[in-house]
Amino acid sequence: MFVVITDEAEADLEQIGDYIAADNPKRAVSFVQELLSLCRQLREMPRAYPLVPRYGHTGVRRRTYGDYLIFYRINGDAIEVLHILNGAMNYEAILFPKP
Repeated sequence: MFVVITDEAEADLEQIGDYIAADNPKRAVSFVQELLSLCRQLREMPRAYPLVPRYGHTGVRRRTYGDYLIFYRINGDAIEVLHILNGAMNYEAILFPKP
C-alpha cells in the first residue's frame, strides 16, 4: 500500500504549520513532520483505526494525534489522507457536507 496526501490534506498541514509558526516556527516544522510520519505509518496497519462514527458507510477512518485528527480512506492499494484537522473543528461539515 502507498499513502496519498490529497491537496486538501496538504492545505490543512500548511494551515496547521502557519498557526503554530506564529508562536514557535521551529515547533511548527517538527509538528508537521510528525503528522506526515503518522500518515506514512498508516500503510503498516491501515485498518487499525476506527471508522468515523455515523459515517462508517463512507469508509472514512480517523487517527488521532493530540488535538488533531487524521482522516483517511483505504482505496484499493492506496491510503488517501483526506484531511488533517483540529478536533475542535466541525469536521463533519468539512468531510460530509450536506447537499
